[in-house]
Amino acid sequence: MPYTVIFTPEAQEQMLSLYRYIAETASAKIAEHYTHSILAYCESLQDFPLRGTRRDDVRTGLRITNYKKRAVIAFAVEAEQVSIIGIFYGGQNYETALQFDLDD
Repeated sequence: MPYTVIFTPEAQEQMLSLYRYIAETASAKIAEHYTHSILAYCESLQDFPLRGTRRDDVRTGLRITNYKKRAVIAFAVEAEQVSIIGIFYGGQNYETALQFDLDD
């Protein structure tokens, strides 16, 4: 049975920011294709949710995976749901960002 994949508001904002960045530096067509590909990759976690690397040292239950060596997708798997916590592009420091979120 497939898991349900949801995106946190932070992950949605990160995708929108990534789209805008690529659209400004390349083109809207390239931005649309790239962000759509990342979303499709995230959606594929519904069938194989336990891929990636566990990072309990950063945040309990955190898993990370990479998309084409340019984006880090941070997510958590609970019951029958995959929560996309963040999408970090181009070397952004996801560890600090996710630890900071816990302190709030």
